[in-house]
Amino acid sequence: MHIESFKGHFQPISDQRQSAKVTYTLFEVLFGSLRAVIAGAKGWFDIREYILGHHQWFKSNGMFVNDIPADDTIARILSRIEPEQFQQCFLAWMQSIHALTEGQVIAIDGKTLRGSYNREDRLSTIHMISAYASLNKLVLGQVKTAQKGNEITAIPELLKMLDLRGALVTIDAMACQTKIAKTIVAQGGDYLLAVKNNQGKLRQAIEKSFKLPRLAVLGKIDFEKRHGRIESRQCTVLNAQELDGNFTRWKNLKSIIMIESFRYKQGKSVGLEYRYYISSKELSAKQAASAVREHWGIESMHWVLDVSMNEDACQVYKDNGAENLACLRHMALNMLRSEPTKLSIVGKQKRCLMNPVMVESVLIAGLSAEVEK
Repeated sequence: MHIESFKGHFQPISDQRQSAKVTYTLFEVLFGSLRAVIAGAKGWFDIREYILGHHQWFKSNGMFVNDIPADDTIARILSRIEPEQFQQCFLAWMQSIHALTEGQVIAIDGKTLRGSYNREDRLSTIHMISAYASLNKLVLGQVKTAQKGNEITAIPELLKMLDLRGALVTIDAMACQTKIAKTIVAQGGDYLLAVKNNQGKLRQAIEKSFKLPRLAVLGKIDFEKRHGRIESRQCTVLNAQELDGNFTRWKNLKSIIMIESFRYKQGKSVGLEYRYYISSKELSAKQAASAVREHWGIESMHWVLDVSMNEDACQVYKDNGAENLACLRHMALNMLRSEPTKLSIVGKQKRCLMNPVMVESVLIAGLSAEVEK
């Protein structure tokens, strides 16, 4: 049963309360909260209202038998869970249902929880770094960092938690660092890193290497017309040996990539942009272009968290509440996406709110999803 499956995955989480004062078990509060978030709960009050509205179902399954906790009690219990333990359970669950296929893209990116600041310090917002399997649309793990600028130190921590064997890890230019490249390779993966001016010498050497190929690309651009726009994207890959200079500090560097983007809309200026990347994998132009497109799947995931699950509007911030609630949202999103009904995330949440059978379907799909072969 999915209840026992959930209990098995998250049993290692320790309860910080004194056992003599425990009225509601950690499991029933955690499981009830997950069901509530799946059904669209945005915070502690919503979680309590969901449990109240479906109290008969919970009682029939041996939970909240005598009473329902107040929203402050729910907040206190969940906010005292150690995030590291919660994350380890989340990772173990994801690894049990999802195996990486050779070359699968894992996108790494950060997102600020804009409502999570202490009311006396608006600069105290929490920043979360997430790993996202683009093909399967699954969040694989996350870690917290105090500020966006701390991504460089937080990303290696997240990478060391993941099984990257055979994966292609994509990260934006802020994380284009030799330490991060080494960490990815050490974990058995390959990297595809965007290169901008924070790596000035590398960027200049790449631009120089693509000087002649850039002229060749301009001569054979295939334009597409759609919705009143003219667009084109061309990808060119060269062997890293074409670089003028010594860049051996970049572990296993094999490919340099240029993507040329052209866009024109009537009445507006012409847009021509060149983006550059490095990779430890020998990639074809088609593979490189596909990986770059797949990276933007994590931006889509962030958009869903904001627009469909109102993450930025959530003002939970005390103790570990914001971080643990973010983990519950990621779990809920994974499960909602695994459920095969042809509805939007919001549509599925509304159906879950009204129908416990739909919640069962989402939980079963999420907790027992077939491992990718």
